[in-house]
Parts: sequence; structure tokens; C-alpha cells
Amino acid sequence: MNRLQYEKSPYLQQHKSNPVDWYPWGTEAFEKAEAENKPLMVSIGYSTCHWCHVMEKESFENAEVAAVLNEKFVPVKVDREERPDVDAIYMSACQAMNGHGGWPLNVFITPDQKPFYAATYIPRNQMGSMPGIMDVLSQLSDIYRDDPERVAQVGDDISKALEPRAVETRQLNINNVHAAFRAFTQQFDSSYGGFGSAPKFPSPHIVMYLLHYYHQFESEGALYMATSTLDAMASGGIRDHIGGGFSRYATDEAWLVPHFEKMLYDNALLLMAYTEAYQLTGETRYKEVVEEIIEYVHRDLTHEQGAFFCGEDADSEGEEGKFYVWTPEEIEDVLGEERGEQFAIEYGIDPAGNFEGKSIPNRINRPTAGWSDAERREALQALYEHREKRVRPFRDEKILTSWNGWMIASMAKAGRVFQEEEWTEYAEQAYRFIETRLQDQNGRFKARWKDGDVQYDAYVDDYANMIWASTELYASTWKPEYIEKTAAWAETMIEYYYDQENGGFFLTASDGESLLFRPKEAFDGAAPSGNSVAAVQLMRLARLAGNMEFERTAEKTWEAFSASIEQVPTAFGHLMQGLVLFHGDRKEVVIRPAQDDEAFRVKTYIQRAFHPEVTSVVAEDGTDLSRAAPFVEDYPVQDGKTTIYVCRDFSCHAPVHSTESMKYLFGVKQGEQ
Repeated sequence: MNRLQYEKSPYLQQHKSNPVDWYPWGTEAFEKAEAENKPLMVSIGYSTCHWCHVMEKESFENAEVAAVLNEKFVPVKVDREERPDVDAIYMSACQAMNGHGGWPLNVFITPDQKPFYAATYIPRNQMGSMPGIMDVLSQLSDIYRDDPERVAQVGDDISKALEPRAVETRQLNINNVHAAFRAFTQQFDSSYGGFGSAPKFPSPHIVMYLLHYYHQFESEGALYMATSTLDAMASGGIRDHIGGGFSRYATDEAWLVPHFEKMLYDNALLLMAYTEAYQLTGETRYKEVVEEIIEYVHRDLTHEQGAFFCGEDADSEGEEGKFYVWTPEEIEDVLGEERGEQFAIEYGIDPAGNFEGKSIPNRINRPTAGWSDAERREALQALYEHREKRVRPFRDEKILTSWNGWMIASMAKAGRVFQEEEWTEYAEQAYRFIETRLQDQNGRFKARWKDGDVQYDAYVDDYANMIWASTELYASTWKPEYIEKTAAWAETMIEYYYDQENGGFFLTASDGESLLFRPKEAFDGAAPSGNSVAAVQLMRLARLAGNMEFERTAEKTWEAFSASIEQVPTAFGHLMQGLVLFHGDRKEVVIRPAQDDEAFRVKTYIQRAFHPEVTSVVAEDGTDLSRAAPFVEDYPVQDGKTTIYVCRDFSCHAPVHSTESMKYLFGVKQGEQ
């Protein structure tokens, strides 16, 4: 076994028996490369990555390939989920060199960390225009030995091009919000939902931006794009109709054939999106999806002490999707002939199949079988129990602070919207796990927990997402401790990650490991960037804690990326939520409950209704928020009745004592939610 046997990362553990003499990222590898004058091959991936598995089987398990790698290179393996900083730097290099990127990511660098060649999947043998790995290794080794000046020049040029630099900033306004909407309209697939062509990623933050845009501007087009996309995904094979949850992306435009890996972050953000769609529409089909996601995550992705695992692989028994596909005969064996035929009609299970001769269950344009919801649930449960007898895909059981933050936020929100206390408790359990196991003695976050081993200094995403989690938990529980912790984490995030000179947040802390440069990620990819989440949450927290410095930092953050936002607004879907909020009709509400029925009614309404423009504080006795939000002491209970103070534009209306009066001040029309 190689050095990876001592690592906790499931991805690195998968490579511990390779004949390649892998090193983890660290000083030992770079010292060896320097001493022996060798380049490093840095191979970056993650444990549930299908093409990472393919490349391992083809090349890294091959003795001939391993011999060349071990002789002429220092091979380094990196788990991108544990080291997003290393991944961000070299993914940027790959995109700069090739115009695209992906995983596995294979970058060849000098001992001073400068990249001179980058590729994604490299086949064992030449495939069309793609060179085989032996040719790549031979040519790069020769170039490094024979032309070191060329290698150094390429490394210098790429490194300089990638370093963050100051750019002209400008204020953004409501026109930028509308420009983003127009751009998403142009990208919208009116036939199948979603944005752009295949492969299609769920991108729930874009859906949520459209829901917020609809709420603010009453744009039916925005609501249509959002709900059409959610409905298409819910009908497609990207949704696991048998066991719940969603796969990472669809390989086709109709959302039928997924890349079968299931990731925590996708399911967290989709949970949030379907919850908000329910808030706005009241459609029970969205609640059903929410229930399925939570059941899946609680059952299959939850540690015994409450935190959430990273995800599940696409492959089982060496085959992609084998765990998830069916034949008509298998369906009939489980359900019987009559019910089996009904199910096959409704879920698209036919002899020809839709994936390598078998069928992915889906409901894309499928007729209904005419059975009741109870009968359908019974059939799905029977198929689920049968499927559990199969060999399950590998589960990555490391716990990431940032991804847990997303799921905690989403679970907390779903718990209050649907008034499901158990879901809120799931969120609180995970929160307590992160708080007690992934903070050091100075109260600073760490990034990863695995089998009791805690590693890696936190990234800005860890702070931003846990701030989001804490804010949502406050709204779901009204416990003052969540505001206090959120404000403290925000201060730490600004101190160690904020770029005081140029605005925006670096991915790594100012006192962190020295890398080629400190990356500063702004674009929202499959999930929101740390900068986007930080900006949106700081703006919310400013009104919640009464600290407007947080809001000014949020403004400077999106201004730091203003040139890119104006150029490519669709790359900032989550940040656009913040701009919708910033330019909307924001209100602050202080609720002082009394011993009356109205206290319950007003708190329930605030928790269930969709009012992202409203920041609410509940002060039970006037002193419980004395540290977190001391301003509430100026808002007393009046006449022994539940008293509601609604403020906007830094001035407050006269206090009211009923939910209906509060809704009137919100601008809610009679009969509306």
C-alpha cells in the first residue's frame, strides 16, 4: 500500500492499493520533487466521481503506468471536497489552458506549485484526438527535462494570469436584477425546463432567484420558469422515485438519464427550492418532494449523531446506475403481474429500456395508472425494500462543515414552513455536531470530520453556510443563541477572509496555508459560491442583529464583482437573490408575545408565509435578546396584548396587535397568504 493508507479521505482511501506511489498534498511531496528535480502530477477528484473510477481502473491500477509515474513524477492525490482551495486554483488553470474543466482533474506542476499542463480524464490509450496517458507522461517528462525554461515560462504566465487582481467596481442597481432575469429567460428551455442544453444541472439557486423575483415583481414569467423546472426534475429520472433524493445532474435535456451519484449539497439546495415553491404556490406536489428528500437524507445520509454525510456513488458492482434501474420482469416479480404492469406504464419501465437495456423509473409524460396515492406508496415501498437487497453504491461518510450548513439551513426552513418539529430537530442535531466537533479551542471552524479525525482550516464557505444555517434555525426556533453565534461567526469571517483592499472574500483565511495564490471564487456553479452566500446572509444578519456594518460589507462584496455581474449575470444566480432583497421593500418586525392566542397565530404566520423581505425578531420577555439584538428592549408589550412593530426604511409604524393588521402593513392583499 502507498501513503494514502494513512489518510481519512474516502477518495484517497480508494487509491491506497494502487501501484502508483501516491502522496497526499503536503510538504513531503514538494520536498521530494524539489530534491529530485521532478514535476508533480496532481490528480484531483472525489469519491463518488464516476470518471475518476474509470481512470483509476484503466491507468492507476496499471503497473506500466504506475512505473512511469513513480520514476519520472511525484504523484499527488487530492480530494477536492476536502481541499476546495487546491481544486479552485488548478481548475482555474485547466479552464485557462483548455477552455473547460471537470473531474478527474490532472494537473502537472513544478515544485513551486506552478502549473504547466492540465487535463481532465486522460484515457489509457489514445481516443480520437485525446492522447493516451503513456504518451502524455512521456512527452511531459521529456519537456520538463529538456526544456526547463519553457516549463518555467508557461508556469509563470499561467500563475500570473490566475492571480486575483483589482478591477474597476461600480454600484449595482435594480437594472442588474432585471438584466439577470432577461438573461435567464433567454437560456430557459421552454420544452423541458431548466437552463441551457445537456448536460443539465439542477442549479436550485437559479430557481430560488426566480421565485424571489416573482415575489418582488409579480412576474408570472419568473414563476413559470421556476415551477416548470421543478416539475420537470420531479418527473424525470434525475429524481429517485423509489428511494427519494436527486442525482447530481441529467445527461440529457429531458432530465431522464441522470449521472447517478447523489450529493448532499444538491439535495440540500433542492430541498430549499421545493420548500419555497410550496410557500408561494401551496401545491402539494412540492411538499411530497420535500418529504422524500428529507426521508432519504435522514435514512441514508445521516450519521448516528446527527450530522450529514457527503453523498453516494453512481456505481455499484463496477457499473454505473446498476442499483437504480429495472426491467419489467423485476417489477412484476415484486408487485405481481397486474400491479407490475400498472407501475411499468406509469413509471416508464419497458422491455427496450431507457438506459443500457434497462429502465430508469420516471414520470415524464407518463399516463397515471388509476390507483390511489396509498396504493402507489405501497408499490414504491415494496420496490424500495426489494432494491435494498442489491449491492448499494459506496457512501462517502466524511462530514463537511460547509455542506452541512446548507442542509441544516434547508431542514430548518422546511421544519418551520411545514410545522414539522422533527425536521427542525434534525437540523439542530447536525448543528450541534458541527458546533461541538468542528470548532477548535479558539472557536474557529475546521472543514472536515471523518471517524473522529478533524482536518483542514475552514474555508469561507464553511462560515457563510453555517451563518445561513444559524439564521434559519433562529427563524424556526426563536432561540436567541442562534443570533449571537451568527454574529460572532460573521465577525470572524470578515476578519480572516474579507479582502479589505478590493472587496469580496478569499476562499482561504489570511493565516492559512501558503498556496500559489489565495483564490477568490465568485461565480455560482452547481451550488452558490462562498461570496454569494456571505453577501446574502450578511445582509439578512445586518437587520436581524442591528449591525449595519454587515450590510455595507455585503454591498462591497457584490460591487467587487460588478464587472463580471454586468457581463455574465447568469453566473450569479444566488447573489441576485441578495440584489432582489436589497432593492426590495424590506421590513423589520419585532414581535413581543403576550399570554394570548394571537401570539401563536402571528408566529405561525411569520414562519409559514413567504416573506424574504421581512426580518423578524421574537422577544419573549424583552431581555432574552439583550446581547444578540439589544434594540428590541425599546419595543415593549402594550396593553397586555401581543404587540407587533413593523418598520421599513428605518422608521416604524404604530404598533399593532393582530396578524391581519401585520399582514396589511406587509402589503398582503385580503385573501392572499
